[in-house]
Amino acid sequence: MKYHPINFKLFIKNRKNFSEKMKPNSLAVFNSNDIYPISADSTMPFEQHRDIFYLSGVDQEESILVLFPDCPKESHREILFLKETSTHIAIWEGEKLSKEKAFETSGIKTVYWLQDLEKIMFELMAQCDTVYINTNEHYRANVETETREDRFTKWLKNKYPAHSVAKSNPILQRLRSVKDQIEIDLIQQACDITEKGFRRILNFVKPDVWEYNIEAEFMHEFLNNRSKRFAYTPIVASGNNANVLHYIENNQQCKSGDLVLMDVGAEYANYASDMTRTIPVSGKFSKRQKAVYNAVNKVKNEATKMLLPGTIWADYHVEVGKLMTSELLGLGLLDKADVKNEDPNWPAYKKYLMHGTSHHMGLDTHDYGILTEPMQANMVFTVEPGIYIPEEGFGVRLEDDVVIQDKGEPFNLMRNIPIEADEIEDIMNS
Repeated sequence: MKYHPINFKLFIKNRKNFSEKMKPNSLAVFNSNDIYPISADSTMPFEQHRDIFYLSGVDQEESILVLFPDCPKESHREILFLKETSTHIAIWEGEKLSKEKAFETSGIKTVYWLQDLEKIMFELMAQCDTVYINTNEHYRANVETETREDRFTKWLKNKYPAHSVAKSNPILQRLRSVKDQIEIDLIQQACDITEKGFRRILNFVKPDVWEYNIEAEFMHEFLNNRSKRFAYTPIVASGNNANVLHYIENNQQCKSGDLVLMDVGAEYANYASDMTRTIPVSGKFSKRQKAVYNAVNKVKNEATKMLLPGTIWADYHVEVGKLMTSELLGLGLLDKADVKNEDPNWPAYKKYLMHGTSHHMGLDTHDYGILTEPMQANMVFTVEPGIYIPEEGFGVRLEDDVVIQDKGEPFNLMRNIPIEADEIEDIMNS
């Protein structure tokens, strides 16, 4: 892995927290992801399932974690099953985790090779009453592929039909949404790498560069700082492309006088950052562009202050909508009649801001978190308002990642990344 080793105290704590939420005499199983094929013998780069990583730190394919806190045999209360390494694998693919290295990574003492899985599982299932399966219940999930987790669940329920079944996901949704300080430090590192990429492109962008040139500059900086990739597919949208919310082609030339919206973030140790900045291709905002930019920045700053323990996500968005409505009136994009006659289910401001302002962030860019439950300290949220004006040929979005505090305003993990319009211009023209 490119990232530095993570203190396994994090994973010990995460397993302890999960186990405490399990039913008596129950067992939970977590699988790694598959390596997905492209065609012929080509595959996509491996990405570990975030749940098994969260609970073990194991970042390797063909791995299984079993938790059985009430197991009569103490050594079987936490078990890792791993693909057995060999000299042949070490030569052709690179060395896999040994049992000793697996302990150093996870803090789990009992490690078996995968060929022993069915034999050990038969013993464990005879001792437990309930098995926790790990289904994907994220509110944005839209999965067509049958995952390794799905196949294992199908096998388990078929082989052991008399067991009660429970769901891991509701537990994980609550646990993963509240970050340990080690996790916050990892997200901060991802944000710091993103900052280096952004400062690089501020000295690079000029008329006639291509959007993919900008993407390449970010990737250069990310790789040089131990990030293996973008945390999500990057958006580099110049001119009217910014009004396509998920524009990812990044294949157009940046023209003099245009703005370029960049929604990019580095990952580090599987933790995401999520930044958006909008800058002038020529190094100077027009008067109109700066007015819209400052309006978005004002909404972002005021919205950030609302992210407090006890806040309900839906209520927060209603209040952000009021802030945005006020700014759109000031910009002349809405008038009082638009607001008076608006549909409460789709307020007038939605013509210029169609998306939400905040989402959980962490191991996934759109991380776990139950949106109907109150916000808590140490949750990490994005704050990302925007104004999109196709008829004027530009859009502005600004986004930071912040940590909710016990008291006071959230802590901004992107506090060092330039965002004020004047600072952006100064750096681009220095």
